[in-house]
Formats: sequence, C-alpha cells, structure tokens
Amino acid sequence: MAYYKGLRDLVEALDQKGKLVRVKAPIVKETELMPLARLQFRGLPEKERKGFLFENVVGVKGRKYDATVAVGALAGSRQIYALGLQCEVEQINERWAEAQLHPIPPVTVSSAPCQEEVHMGAELEEVGLDALPVPVNTPGFSGTIRTTASHVITKDIETGIQNCGCYGGKFLANSIIGLAVAPVHHGSIHWMKCRERGIPMHAAIVVGAPPNVAYTSVTDLPYGTDEFSVAGGLAGEPLEMVRAKTVDLEVPAHAEIVIEGEVSIERRVGAASFGEFTGYMCSGSGSRDYHFKVTCITHRRRPMYSVFLSQMPPSESSKVVQIGMEAAYYKHLRYDCNLSGILEVVFPEYSGGRMMCIIRMKKRNPSDVWQALTAANGFSAGRAKIIVAVDEDIDPRDPESVNWAIVFRMQPHRDLHVLRGRSGGLDYSSYPPGAPLEERRFPDTLGASSLLIDATLNWPYPPTALPKKEYMDRALELWGELNLGPLTLRKPWYGYSLGCWTEEDEENADLIVKGDYQVVGKKLIK
Repeated sequence: MAYYKGLRDLVEALDQKGKLVRVKAPIVKETELMPLARLQFRGLPEKERKGFLFENVVGVKGRKYDATVAVGALAGSRQIYALGLQCEVEQINERWAEAQLHPIPPVTVSSAPCQEEVHMGAELEEVGLDALPVPVNTPGFSGTIRTTASHVITKDIETGIQNCGCYGGKFLANSIIGLAVAPVHHGSIHWMKCRERGIPMHAAIVVGAPPNVAYTSVTDLPYGTDEFSVAGGLAGEPLEMVRAKTVDLEVPAHAEIVIEGEVSIERRVGAASFGEFTGYMCSGSGSRDYHFKVTCITHRRRPMYSVFLSQMPPSESSKVVQIGMEAAYYKHLRYDCNLSGILEVVFPEYSGGRMMCIIRMKKRNPSDVWQALTAANGFSAGRAKIIVAVDEDIDPRDPESVNWAIVFRMQPHRDLHVLRGRSGGLDYSSYPPGAPLEERRFPDTLGASSLLIDATLNWPYPPTALPKKEYMDRALELWGELNLGPLTLRKPWYGYSLGCWTEEDEENADLIVKGDYQVVGKKLIK
C-alpha cells in the first residue's frame, strides 16, 4: 500500500488493528484528557498501549471544539511506531538508515488539504489560537497551555534548507506563542543567522503532521540535513509540500493544522511552569522564550489536533524520541564511523529516551569500544549523558542484563571515563533549579559531564552459570506440560561458553549429568 498521506490515515489503520480507543463522551481538555491518556503509561505493559482519539472535546468553561484530539497515535508503543512506518518492529533501525542514506526530495503542490480553511487578520486577534483544543499536560502543576507535538519549520536563510524540529510552543494570547528553542537546536542557529541580518525569522508550527514528518522532527539529524527528504526516504515516496500563505516556507500539504508566523529577533517572553521529559516540572522562572507572532492559521475541516503525551517517562514523548535516537545513533556508529560490529543502540525509556545510551556490539578490534563510546558522546551536546558498551550476549533493553555486565565486566579505574563539555539542558543534576540561564546552558564554564563505560569482556570468561540450552529447552517443555503460565525469558536464560573452559571441565560436567559423580570424585581424590 502507498504511505499514509496524513495523520488521520494512520489513525484509521490503528483502528483496524485494534490499537485505537475512541472516546465519544465529553472530555474536558484542561483537567480530564491528559490524565486519562496517561494512565496506560503508568499501568499497562508497553505492548498493550493504544492510541486515543477524543471526539468530543470541551473546555472547562463550557466551550465545545470543532476538532478531535489524538494522543499516543504516533508512538504510544514500539508496535504503533512500526505501524506508522509500515514495517516490522525489528526493521525500524534499517528503515531509518536507508532513509538517511537514500533520501527522497519532496515535491511542491499548488493546493493542499491543510489549507482548506484559512484564518488571518482581525480574525486572529478575536479568536485565533483560542479555537484550538490544546489540552493541559500536567493539570495542577502546568502554568501554561503547551503544544508538545508541534513540528516547527524554520529555514537557514543562507542555504535555503528547511529544518523541522519539535519545540514546545506556549499559547500566551490569541496570536502570540512563546517558542522554546534551546541553543543546541537547529532552529536556534537559524534564529541567530536572522538576527545577524536584522530580519525576523519566519516559522510555521505544524500540528497533526504525517507520521514520517512527526518521526523525523524529533530525531537528531546532522545540521543541514533536508529532513523532509529523509521523511520521503522513510515513506519510500516524495512528501507533498505546499507554499505557506504568509511566510517564506513550505509546509506538509496533508498536515491537519499549520500556524504561520514571525519570530522576533528583539523581543522575548517569559516562561511559566511546564513538565519535561526528565520527569520533573520546570518552573520557568527566569527563562525567556522566543516571541512568535501568528500571521495565519490554516487547517483541514474539523481538524485532528495531535499531542505527544510527554513529561514523566515512560510516555509517548520518550518512546518517539527513543526510537528516533536509536535509529540515528545506529546509522551514525555503524555507517558513518564504519563500525560494522555495532549490533544495536538503545536509549531506555526511563532516561526520557535521550540521556542513557547502551551500545550492543561485537568487538572486532580492541579499539572498537572506545571509538563507539566517544563517537556517541560527540554526536550531540545535549543527549547521551551515560553511555555503556556491552557485548553481543547482553540484552540492552533489560536493565538487569546491562547492570550485570557493568558489575562483573567493568573495573572503574580502567573502564570508566568522565568527560566535560555537555550542555546542562533541563537536567537538574547539572545545576540547582532557579540557576541563571548561562549556568543552565553550560555549567561551571566547563559544561556538564558525561559518563562512558566499557562493560564488555576484556578477556575470555568461564561459561555463564546457567544450565546448557538443551536442558533449559526441556525445562520449557515441562513448564508447558504443567500449565504454569506464560514466561518472559530474559538474557541470559541458558548457559553458554565465554571462552575460558578446559576439556577437563567439560568432561566432568558430562559425567555429572550422566550420574557418574563418583568417577569425577575418584579423579579429585587423587
């Protein structure tokens, strides 16, 4: 089948696969919507998560919205994400690598569904952003209405290449948004280039983007990459784009909503409290966001407003970022750094899908491990705070398996390095809440730190202390015959050799399972 034109096509596919919950009852966007969607992330295994479509959204003051709200429909789980890419879960990384190695440029169309309705001029001041059903992310703590699945398009005015990044937009008035773009984000580079020329930066906030656009916008790709071409590579076909109405940009033709505007190079706005991927609230005190003046809002008829459920991991935000980060780092290490022994790169959800990186690899050369660790560390100044390399027999998605490798295959004085130079970002371990802005960006003038751990074997080990596979296979047969219920086996679940085992050891073990312990005993008595 052809790739999804827009978000609503994916939502229909989720519905057909039994991965969608349609909520037709009235749901209050300020107090009920996000708490309901969040429950599954606190109480269900990942494979049981579904997308939510709220079809009757109302405001706490009684307002009814002519729009639906989708939560978890893009990346509620790895299975949902794979459905969004039209591939199997195991194919995600290679699909991403192929898209980056063989991007497909977008095509421009003259008319588009995202511009079925156009609102500008006095209408923006009277209604504008207030017509959009933006839910409150963390009721009781949020001090602002904040878009979390807002894919912000900006352009390098020197090269003309557009970028699409996922930045938080805080609704402040009917036509004003506080745009949070960190210094490490590519949109910030575009803004600085505009400031040098003394012109405002054009921007377009896309809500309800086609799935491939949503996935590329949250993934760290090298600066200057045409992310819409990568999105085409993910889909296997060109992305359709259309000229915006009031800014010099092109936007996805099949998006649900597009908010066009100019970002001031002179004015900033204050920031109120909001929740973040770290699992903690940010007070906003002392922070300054970019001043985004809305010039036009276009959308489909009865649009679908898409939201990433973010904040405390696990969440949809941690899942969509996790998968994109894993794919980007996998391609970087395996293909760009020519490390063919890279088998898997994992960013655990509990790290927000960003801050801990586990590299599963087969060492072909003793230097491979530190090449991989340092290359991963240098990929981004604000990601991968803790980076661990493990052997191919370790399951990087199982914390117990990874910790077992750290405890018994690593020596701190030899296999652990601490490096400075990271951005502090939103990590409160880098600075106390309320610290000055410059301290948060680059603490102690040397930057925050990263931890690199080599948890791979440095020499041959004895076998793992578990029964051999043939005996564990028989145990599985017995388990089934006894109807003892489902099992989720974790690595290692059977014993295997790690290179240090003698012929005598093997002979003695064979004698024991044959019941000839006394034969072994005679040898030992001698």
